[in-house]
Amino acid sequence: MELAKAEIREEAGKAGKAAGMYGGAGFGGYMVALFASLAAMFGLANVMDTGWAALIVTAVWAGIAAILFVMGRSRMREVSPKPEQTVQTLQEDAQWARHPTK
Repeated sequence: MELAKAEIREEAGKAGKAAGMYGGAGFGGYMVALFASLAAMFGLANVMDTGWAALIVTAVWAGIAAILFVMGRSRMREVSPKPEQTVQTLQEDAQWARHPTK
């Protein structure tokens, strides 16, 4: 039992470190998107007013967000909150417990 606890503790530590790295990667990705957006805005500002350039970049991000929202909503509708297979298995187990010879 102690060996199992030690193994679980070690694996949890590895998972925690990996989660921290994912968090760092997410922050890095956010910073890339931020600075790429600023670069696009300032690049467009060379050919038009800075306000319009910022509005165009904002509109592009709004479009991306809207597409991701619609895709996420459609995938979320496919998620079943009830564990169907587990419920079915439990019903079969209960039926077998009532009538073990069948």
